[in-house]
Amino acid sequence: MKTQMIVLNGGSSSGKTSIAQCLQAVLPGSWLSLSVDTFVDALPASLREGDAGIGFAPDGTVAVGAEFRRLEEAWIAGVVAMARAGARVVVDEVFLGGAESQARWLKAIGDDVEVLWVGVRCAAPVAAAREAGRGDRTAGMAAGQAEPVHEGVRYGFEVDTARSGPMECARLIAARTE
Repeated sequence: MKTQMIVLNGGSSSGKTSIAQCLQAVLPGSWLSLSVDTFVDALPASLREGDAGIGFAPDGTVAVGAEFRRLEEAWIAGVVAMARAGARVVVDEVFLGGAESQARWLKAIGDDVEVLWVGVRCAAPVAAAREAGRGDRTAGMAAGQAEPVHEGVRYGFEVDTARSGPMECARLIAARTE
């Protein structure tokens, strides 16, 4: 079976979005790129604050509530449905709950969608420097997520963006797809 989805998991500012864009350039055929940021941006303003949605603490900690999880489940099901319908999809994710987050995706995917799970690692100081340069993230988020997002997650392949650029990472990932 051909790879239908590539799931890139890594902390904030680890380089997932840049890799996703490079994958679209190097992979044969057309690939959609969908990000957890796309999902968060689609939430109503009322869920980008408060206990029910997603909240960002001053130290960069991210907390999510019940309504966020409900809508996230629908989002995941929709992304998987696109892959089942024939779209090839690169998913740019942050598994805040490590293995528990991956389990939500695995439940939706079942056994009929071929997925390449990719860990996008980046040393916390490097990610923190990128975060500071971006100016659109809460300080502390990148360092705080650098390792926890990988806890217990099973990957088919891993890249380290502190050592390799996004195009090199994309080429390495593309070499592992069918």
